[in-house]
Amino acid sequence: MAIVVLLGTLDTKGEECGWLRERLRQRGVDVLVVDAGVIGEPRISADVPRAEVARAAGAELARLRAEGDRGAAVTTMARGAAETVLRLYGEGRLHCVLAIGGSGGTSIATRAMRALPLGVPKLVVSSMASGDVSPYVGSADITMMHSVVDIAGINSVSAPILANAADAAAGMAQGFAAATRTRRAAVPGADGRPLVAASMAGVTTPGVDAARERLTELGYEVLVFHTSGAGGRILESLAGQGLFAGVLDLTLSELADDLVGGMLSAGPGRLTAAGRHGVPQVVSPGALDMVKFGPLHTLPEQHRREDRRVRVHNPSITVIRTTAAECTELGRRVAAKLRAATGPAAVCIPLRGLSTLGAPDGPYHDPAADEALFTALREGLRDSAVEVREAGTHINDPSFGRTAADLLHRMITGSGEVSAAACA
Repeated sequence: MAIVVLLGTLDTKGEECGWLRERLRQRGVDVLVVDAGVIGEPRISADVPRAEVARAAGAELARLRAEGDRGAAVTTMARGAAETVLRLYGEGRLHCVLAIGGSGGTSIATRAMRALPLGVPKLVVSSMASGDVSPYVGSADITMMHSVVDIAGINSVSAPILANAADAAAGMAQGFAAATRTRRAAVPGADGRPLVAASMAGVTTPGVDAARERLTELGYEVLVFHTSGAGGRILESLAGQGLFAGVLDLTLSELADDLVGGMLSAGPGRLTAAGRHGVPQVVSPGALDMVKFGPLHTLPEQHRREDRRVRVHNPSITVIRTTAAECTELGRRVAAKLRAATGPAAVCIPLRGLSTLGAPDGPYHDPAADEALFTALREGLRDSAVEVREAGTHINDPSFGRTAADLLHRMITGSGEVSAAACA
């Protein structure tokens, strides 16, 4: 029978968890209730009591209660809940996680959910789901359902919402359990094709598409991540989980946003996970010729000077051209990240432009700034194990994408040296 793990703070949400448990059982699934509460007494019994959850985090429940620090208690129980659901999943006793909560309960539940692998069903009903949910979801495949009213009893509004959540969780659990039993693919790549991650923006799409098509021909499944900030963070997270056989990182615009203060930064951890975990990677400085901001009227004053190229990409996004000084620093940063890689790494440099805007006939064509970037890359990677290959093409030339894909394939398979002309 499929098993739903029902996670909640049973001192404050016991009534609602009890109602959900009965609804889930009516839908033909087994239920394991995990109590993540601390202060008040639980209102229903739990299969995994709160003391056990606290111990999973290396803490004692009595001490948490005595200290009376709500923030510390929530952090500890979130860590314990994560360890608990991982254990249940490893034991084959978790096919879906369903949780309910306000801010504290949602924080605990989603911390636990983020610990589970991609593809394991995760659903939380929360009063926080109508705002910015990025702190809760992060890079995980968590489904959030807005509770509309606070989760405080079963009433004419909460009942149908909770019923929908229970029905959805039961269906997801049954589907996931069936896939597990029959050994069908539960996550992408489980059909035997190795997964490759690729980074792309609108301004690098033709080149990345050519690489994706070539990798597909070679037998890979390619997951493309939009370099929107969130896209880069997800790529890094999944690479850190060991999901990918290789990473084709042809678009690094998020690093430029991180340096200059643009709106689509993926944080300082971008371009680190594959190298840290020894995953083969082929990198190109695609789209490092631009930084993205919001509507034109939001562009910071320091970027409104005469020597800064500014372009309205669309009503929501304004793009500025990176300067030679910024490109030099970006080259240094990329080189430092690649030098730290523990696995095979290479960088392919498209000498005739880094984006559609930076093409020879484009508005952001700036050979001097591009050369500052290339020089910093060359110098930063001198005497390193990272291969540096230069192509006399634009990044969106199909030949550039195909040869970068071939280079990654040979790294993954260890099928010999790539010819010197591979990226030339």
